[in-house]
Amino acid sequence: MQNAELKMQTVSECRRNEPGRGTQALFAFCILNLALLLLLPSAASAQLLAAKDGPIVYGHHHVNATDPAAHKKFWADALGGTVVKVGTDGREVIRFPNVWIFMRAQAAKGSSKGSTADHIGFSVKDLDQTLGRVKANGFRVATAEESPASYNVKGEVANPGPGTRLAFVFGPDDVKVELLEQKDQAAPIQLHHMHFFGEQNAAMRDWYVKVFGANALQAQPNAAFISATLPGLRLNFSPSTTPTVATAGRVVDHIGFEVKNLQEFLAKLEAQGIKPSVTYRRVDALGINIAFIVDPWGTNIELTEGLDKLQ
Repeated sequence: MQNAELKMQTVSECRRNEPGRGTQALFAFCILNLALLLLLPSAASAQLLAAKDGPIVYGHHHVNATDPAAHKKFWADALGGTVVKVGTDGREVIRFPNVWIFMRAQAAKGSSKGSTADHIGFSVKDLDQTLGRVKANGFRVATAEESPASYNVKGEVANPGPGTRLAFVFGPDDVKVELLEQKDQAAPIQLHHMHFFGEQNAAMRDWYVKVFGANALQAQPNAAFISATLPGLRLNFSPSTTPTVATAGRVVDHIGFEVKNLQEFLAKLEAQGIKPSVTYRRVDALGINIAFIVDPWGTNIELTEGLDKLQ
């Protein structure tokens, strides 16, 4: 049952049991329940929670889905996202706290692995339970094959440091996802990071810091990657010993940032010599404005304005 329905039902129950129709204790109990329900997040709060925390936040991943039904099975049934219909055209998308997964029914040209956008990272409350659902739905756990030698893999779980447990899985079209356990988070699953690979990973990190205002983090000794942060998201950049390819056409076709005052931001990019690959335009079906740019290494990037209002 949705939160709104629960709240309406509780109000109705309390009215039937207000003083004069039942005991004072029962009425007080109803009012307490109603107060607690009013504190529950509504469906509209389960999207881009970080949008309030900065002018630029992460917004969405867009996948090329050879089989959209298989992708829904992976992102929703296995990982725990929610399939919803949005826009006046009723398109199906997958909702997670702090990120949307958009799908295009189109054959993917290759895995996310091997592209600049190597994998998507989610944090999960219960890693073992999530891995169980991944396998029960027929998808592959590949932690041993995808972990650096220092990650201390035991079975399906890597332990790269004290108190850290993670795993790698592959979904349809060989989309690669990292799952990192965070038992203290409230949501069963939420966006954690986007992981880029490239032969110039330091230059990549510096570009995202300069262009999107991300905060560079101090690298830990012997770290396998370097990082920066935006509200609600960590950006990781690993060195690649082999050339990576552009994202367009692959399963993770492009990544997306939600930007306040998009036209003003595009003007700033143009002043830096960054021209849009798709110019500013309106998507009436979703009620948003968009543009595209491509980073110097071939990562296709959509810029949106208004995606934080999508429910």
